Amino acid sequence: MKRKTDLFDLSGKVALVTGGGRGLGKAITLGLARQGADVVIASRSLENCQQTAREVEQMGRRAFAFGCHMGRWDEIDRMVESAYGQAGTIDILVNNAGMSPVVDSSLETTEKLVDAVWALNFKGPFRLSALVGARMAADRGGSIINIGSIASKRPQPEYAPYAGAKAALNALTRAHAFEYAPKVRVNAILPGSFRTDIARHWAPDKEAKTPAALKRFGEPDEIVTTVLYLASDHSSFTTGALIGVDGGRP
Repeated sequence: MKRKTDLFDLSGKVALVTGGGRGLGKAITLGLARQGADVVIASRSLENCQQTAREVEQMGRRAFAFGCHMGRWDEIDRMVESAYGQAGTIDILVNNAGMSPVVDSSLETTEKLVDAVWALNFKGPFRLSALVGARMAADRGGSIINIGSIASKRPQPEYAPYAGAKAALNALTRAHAFEYAPKVRVNAILPGSFRTDIARHWAPDKEAKTPAALKRFGEPDEIVTTVLYLASDHSSFTTGALIGVDGGRP
């Protein structure tokens, strides 16, 4: 029997994490590395990716940092080719990069903002999952994990564009689960409110007013175990699932 610490052993695996240089993405990147995975880290901020890569390398794992706008297909295409060239393969893809701007009203929301939100939260994951998923299906398989949002199921007017894009990501999760089956599993995690760097910009009393059953925000590390489950062979019969990690949001 495996020891508890070995349950999610990812030795010999390579993971690609978008938005992996900070916040939830960084916690996910470091969590995968702790379990033995080499990690490709991609985001718009190459500096953040390089800093996180250094932390991964201190664990004895390989790390590859790429500056890439995850809403632009030409940049995604180049990054994927470079990632395969340097890392050799990708066994785990975590589509984490995203943006969640708050708007005053739908009427005042600009086309530019909607396009930006759609590009980063849906169009980018669509392209990246297609490029990586097709290779996984043609090779030894793998796991794709989309980081969605509980907003996709509980939309509010102030973040309607974001909620809509994440709802589309839910649909994509199901579609790709069928398209790349049976060798590739595709699932989504729907986080609630987490205490990341973004939380500094929220109202001071937001956490006290949270409707979550646990009456608090999540800590970044609290999403990692769910990622490890979906990345490992222990979730071999789980695909097309939308898993809430939200502290019990009503």
